[in-house]
Amino acid sequence: MTRQLFSFRIAVTLLVWTTSALAASALEMPTRKAGLWEMKMVRTGSPMPDMTMQHCTDETTDKAMSSTYSPMSKDMCSKNELQKTATGYITDSVCTIGGMSVTSHSETTGDFNSAYTVKVTSHSQGGPSGPRDTVMTVEAKWLGACKADQKPGDIVMPGGRTMNVKDMEKLKAMAPK
Repeated sequence: MTRQLFSFRIAVTLLVWTTSALAASALEMPTRKAGLWEMKMVRTGSPMPDMTMQHCTDETTDKAMSSTYSPMSKDMCSKNELQKTATGYITDSVCTIGGMSVTSHSETTGDFNSAYTVKVTSHSQGGPSGPRDTVMTVEAKWLGACKADQKPGDIVMPGGRTMNVKDMEKLKAMAPK
């Protein structure tokens, strides 16, 4: 798989992780305001570089991401709990991804209309690099309407390449088994 496709898969996974509702819970994360969102992802304890991307979305796209990827989450995660707090949402999960066990805790704050922040702390074990603790912070801000040449689901990656989140299904089919 090319580096760009791998980066896209990572970006979409993180995007879904930080915006989707949990199907196992009666509680759902709010839908983001339609338009263009800038998402800056900063990680510590991870070999992946920091990344800033833009995502054009609308209510239908956000909800479709939830309904498409929540079943995958159910299959991969033995625990996936979401709770509302006075300042936002807390998610705790235990998932198995590519033979690794990942235990994570995330705190989401903000209004989903102009800006929100997601801080994820995780511990992974069982992978080729051994146990690892990581912290990722996603700072998202609404930039305005999507650009004229964009459609909902478009993600503008670092370097300017644009892919659509709906292409994720195609990428899954291309991935080595």
